[in-house]
Amino acid sequence: MSKPSRRLRILTWHVHGNYLYYLSQIPHDLYLVTKPGNPPGYAGAGGSLPWGANVFEIPATEVAFHEFDVVLYQHRIQWEDDRLNLLTDAQRQLPTVYLEHDPPQENAFSQRHWVEDVNVQFVHVTHFNDLMWDNGDVHTRVIEHGVIVPEGVRYSGQHDKGIVVVNHLRQRGRRLGVDVFADMRRHVPLDLVGMDAKSMGGIGEVDNMALAQFTSEYRFFFNPIRWTSLGLAVVEAMMIGMPIVGLASTEMVTVIRNGVNGYVDTDKTRLREVMNHLIADRAEAALWGEGARRTALERFNIARFVEDWNRTLADVAQ
Repeated sequence: MSKPSRRLRILTWHVHGNYLYYLSQIPHDLYLVTKPGNPPGYAGAGGSLPWGANVFEIPATEVAFHEFDVVLYQHRIQWEDDRLNLLTDAQRQLPTVYLEHDPPQENAFSQRHWVEDVNVQFVHVTHFNDLMWDNGDVHTRVIEHGVIVPEGVRYSGQHDKGIVVVNHLRQRGRRLGVDVFADMRRHVPLDLVGMDAKSMGGIGEVDNMALAQFTSEYRFFFNPIRWTSLGLAVVEAMMIGMPIVGLASTEMVTVIRNGVNGYVDTDKTRLREVMNHLIADRAEAALWGEGARRTALERFNIARFVEDWNRTLADVAQ
């Protein structure tokens, strides 16, 4: 495994909690910028995730007084605001990585990314995102997801319904598939979990560490999202052996093989038929679930994820 010759002190931010938890499996120290009240992006190591001893919090007002080896940005605000207002000149010259979690939001194929410094190592989380963003002359690489699921949690599929996991679905609208979910729910028994799910007749939020066990009892995982990166909830469901049904868009089409580990399509009528078929045929759902777990173990295992990040950090910090 290629990795830096020393343990690195990495300054970063809490943008996506589960992703940050998986990132914390690297053999380096993460320092998370915090602000009073823990606003979005500055929550530190709070919540229910079992953070390791290599994760530390550092108030925004103290960043300038500490030494780091690498700065890892994960959001435009951090790049355009915090980089200029929290970091010293010397810290801005440190080896730098920018991690982009999302595909372009303003234009599907021609939006220019705001990071135009060729000295920055730019990381996309999917090849689809790398394809769609215009990164100009900035060198990019892709580090696909790696996940961990609680020991012993496996798919049972005992409930004759599907599960949808999306935070703030009503608020986030068509991009996250609020209309798709509403349409499907009229024809297929579906439960919704996530932040503010109750506003759409859903169950509500389920604790991070309890989500895998909760979803494992549903017959299939339905992903209504039109435009996003490959959702971690999808990958986590695959890792416990759960069949996936979703839209044939973004990176999903490279992950899901119809009739093998799930089913994707752009035809909503066909998707409804497939979901109802899985409800009627638990045995076939289980077979697809086994295929989903095989895919997840091959493509999204945590050891590969850690190795990719170690290699990237070695490239920038040596």
